[in-house]
Amino acid sequence: MAEIIIRAIEQGGYLGIFLLMALENIVPPVPSEVIMGVGGVLVQRGTMEFWPLLLIGTAGTLAGNWFWFWIGETFARNRLEPFVERWGRWLTMEWEDVEKAQSYFKKHGHWVVFVLRFSPFLRTIISLPAGLAHMPKWKFAVFTFAGSLVWNALLIKGGEWLGHWLADSQEWLGYILLGCIAVMLVGYVYRVLTWKPRAER
Repeated sequence: MAEIIIRAIEQGGYLGIFLLMALENIVPPVPSEVIMGVGGVLVQRGTMEFWPLLLIGTAGTLAGNWFWFWIGETFARNRLEPFVERWGRWLTMEWEDVEKAQSYFKKHGHWVVFVLRFSPFLRTIISLPAGLAHMPKWKFAVFTFAGSLVWNALLIKGGEWLGHWLADSQEWLGYILLGCIAVMLVGYVYRVLTWKPRAER
């Protein structure tokens, strides 16, 4: 199973990496840790190159975050809040989360966009309040790209190291890969099942 996932990403090439990384920031259960980690394994195997993988994967991250930034910038709060409250279960967020992210954004400014690239949940949601606050587009792009570049480089190097360390033990690599996917999916399902609107708490 793990080898099938690795082969699928390998066959998709750099375009596949770009699309998966964009989706990772739009669809909650798609984990960048697995995508770029597998990319690192492929770098170790010699079927991908580090710099093209890093730059294209980071461009995909920026594209996915730009979606939420555009939503925040284009639609006023009175239109966004009902949407988030209605679909919050599947987005695994609610308007209270957006308000908390807005508070972080107002307190720390554009640097929070950079720093939260290392947070599994907040790295996506921060793009929405950044758009609502009409953060300059160039500044949002620069800080998102820079933070994502560092995070993705760490993931690739981690996958590269893992692939080298387990070069003679492919079954362990499979278990680790499947374990990461399972943890991400279980976490997402748990959030969906336990999520409640504020009125029901």
